[in-house]
Amino acid sequence: MKAERIKVPSERDCHRLISEMGMMEHIVAHSLQVCRVALFLTDRLDLPSLNRELIQAAALLHDITKTRSFRTQEAHAETGEHLLAGLGYPEVGRIVGQHVRLNHYRAEAIPTEAEIVNYADKRVLHDRIVSLGERMAYILERYGQEADRRRYILLLCEKTRELEKRLFGRLPFGPDDLNRLLAEEVPGPPACGHGIPA
Repeated sequence: MKAERIKVPSERDCHRLISEMGMMEHIVAHSLQVCRVALFLTDRLDLPSLNRELIQAAALLHDITKTRSFRTQEAHAETGEHLLAGLGYPEVGRIVGQHVRLNHYRAEAIPTEAEIVNYADKRVLHDRIVSLGERMAYILERYGQEADRRRYILLLCEKTRELEKRLFGRLPFGPDDLNRLLAEEVPGPPACGHGIPA
């Protein structure tokens, strides 16, 4: 029996969806940077099990419903997953649904697309690549006012640090080198686009 090919929106389709959803400019800038980090890690990990196009689409679309969530107070990871599944992209939606919190935190396993997008999101504060510590401190300050929520964020931080160790255990550089290495990249065709078409 032939394996069914998953449906992944092209980069152009992702930009069209971003435009149709009316995403705020700063959220688009954040998404482009998350995509850049995710693809950089994917390319350096060079694992045949990783689907680069799936990672690119999920990274670009991970905050697809975040703009409207400011008005509706919806859980944007969940609604983003449902929106994309409804558009015929359930695999992309599954990753988007895990960009805040992974469904499973695993040890000693080959990294998945969801883990790479989740981690890339945790390394980008607004549109800047920052350390995991700086990003988690921001999340804690912004969303950790209630004691239960604070405990949850601290647990998430611990799990993300474990993920970081797993990812970088497979790479010839450390997490602190990420920003410098991305800055040194030779400019070429944009991996995630530079903007949204008019």
